[in-house]
Amino acid sequence: MNRIPKHVAIIMDGNGRWAEKRGEKRIKGHIKGVKSVKIVVEEAAKLKIKFLTLFTFSTENWKRPKTEIDTLMKLLVSSLKDEFEELNKNNIKLNTIGNINNLPNKVQKELNYVENKTSKNSGMVLTLALSYGAKEEITNALKIISDKIKNNIISIEKVDQYTINNHLYTHNLPDVDLLIRSSGEQRISNFLLWQIAYAELYFTDILWPDFNKLDFYKALDFYNERERRFGKTSKQIND
Repeated sequence: MNRIPKHVAIIMDGNGRWAEKRGEKRIKGHIKGVKSVKIVVEEAAKLKIKFLTLFTFSTENWKRPKTEIDTLMKLLVSSLKDEFEELNKNNIKLNTIGNINNLPNKVQKELNYVENKTSKNSGMVLTLALSYGAKEEITNALKIISDKIKNNIISIEKVDQYTINNHLYTHNLPDVDLLIRSSGEQRISNFLLWQIAYAELYFTDILWPDFNKLDFYKALDFYNERERRFGKTSKQIND
């Protein structure tokens, strides 16, 4: 593989549909989906992808039935406990973005524990987007910047794209190179709207619980075939 993307982001879609197709409860799809997460994290770390960001729970997901939300939060806590040693073993650093204060205290506590224990790891940064929405992220950034302008901390003339970027949840992450979405849907769903400005977008019909090592490599092959011009012409890139 000639080029490995520095930052891969994934919209892990299709857990509920996977379960419903099999006459199972939706939670069965979420449980199976965790196995796909493990596969992708392990492969990304092996390939030395520096940043992997997973859309784990959106601001819109709070509209789901309370029983499903409660089960998802329990699954998140149990997964963190189960995979903590594996993260350390593979030198992976855990990071979170989103309105984390909206999560249950038990979830926050477990996230803080794993983040602290993996903070010195120097390998791949695994970011979980939790209670995350890109519109909310950008709105919050603009509010903070506006307050700084009002209080003469920064001048409006100094505000540029880097100012905004530095006030986003993802200020410590590079822009996304490759965005993957499973389940056949071809939309962004309020995920990393600012950060995917020049990302390659890969959509697959595979439901997330069925997403495996081969599917991940297909996405990476797609990325390798793309010519990334960033506004330049092909001739400029190749000269």
